[in-house]
Amino acid sequence: MDLQQRVIAAYHKRFDATPEFIARAPGRVNLLGEHVDYNDGFVLPAAIDRVSMIAFRKSGSPNSTILALDMADETSFDRQSILDRQNSNRAALAHWARYPAGMMWSLNTEGLDTPGIQAVFASDVPRGAGLSSSASVEMAFGVAWEELGGWTIPPMRLAKIGLQAETQYVGLNCGIMDQFASACGVKDRLLYLDCRSLDWRAVSLPENTILVIADTSVRRSLTGSAYNDRHASCEEAVRILQGFIPGIRALRDVSVEQFQRFSNRLPEIAARRAQHIVEEIARTELAVVFLENNDAVHFGELMNCCHTSLRDLYEVSCPELDVMVSVAQSLPGCYGARLTGGGFGGCTVNLVDRRSAKTFARQLALDYKHKTGLKPEVYLCQAVDGAGVKKI
Repeated sequence: MDLQQRVIAAYHKRFDATPEFIARAPGRVNLLGEHVDYNDGFVLPAAIDRVSMIAFRKSGSPNSTILALDMADETSFDRQSILDRQNSNRAALAHWARYPAGMMWSLNTEGLDTPGIQAVFASDVPRGAGLSSSASVEMAFGVAWEELGGWTIPPMRLAKIGLQAETQYVGLNCGIMDQFASACGVKDRLLYLDCRSLDWRAVSLPENTILVIADTSVRRSLTGSAYNDRHASCEEAVRILQGFIPGIRALRDVSVEQFQRFSNRLPEIAARRAQHIVEEIARTELAVVFLENNDAVHFGELMNCCHTSLRDLYEVSCPELDVMVSVAQSLPGCYGARLTGGGFGGCTVNLVDRRSAKTFARQLALDYKHKTGLKPEVYLCQAVDGAGVKKI
């Protein structure tokens, strides 16, 4: 039974009715530009064929009832209860429920109507794997309420509303890349986004290449202090560097040459964090030139450099991610490999010669299991369109 059939069948069972609509929103994988979105940098994500899906219709009342099929859990809330992060019984919302509730809250703050919804949702975006399962849930509920509320907004505005839900309601100081990719994805394309201006364009992968995602099966939470500490270190670096480089607003405004000149003015940890950001932004800008020239070799080398930087400077890797990347880089057909997402566990992304992809994926899984004792999930990945709704 595929994902759509699962949520429809569960809706029938739970509500003894037929849903009217299906909403879907993809996860994302990021090729370059890691942790630079909240530093106003440039990113290169793609929406992927792993999605969150919702079967839904109006509830007919102000109350929303949502069954999370993967968690075997249910919540109910309304516009008032979510102001205190509570369900309809005035108990604290479960963590998973803060994503749909946060979207309702964020949409309401923008003056957009969110009628009560009856919904069942599930996802094949692995949670905690660095593939933006949370953003896919937010965007799926965003387009669901767009359908029920009778309003229409551009996908980028929906992404901004989702970011507001994530940062102000859920409490993770992330940037806009995840929600953007889920809302604005383009089939068979990467998305080159300027995180300051929000200008973006679709770019092609090198010919005869494919993305292979490898899930280490190791999970970490990003809503804890480690992620927010890195965000704070970047802000600290900007405050100090503003005394030497007038006019900068974010690390995006600091060139590699300027950073090299003034990095000794920064505390050690802030300097390492800032070095990754400044150099990663430069890598991403260069990567687009390689993509436009159909240069898989040099693009892959930038991916490898990115992983080294995330491991040594930003310190968001872990032993299992490092093993997965090292194995991948040693296999025939691999142009580049690195961790993807926030880090501390989750997935790697690999740019692979299409002709070698199946053999690569099989050997990567075998070698990783041999070295770690863990069984990974490794799958070939397609870029897909962004979030949308269809009537059943």
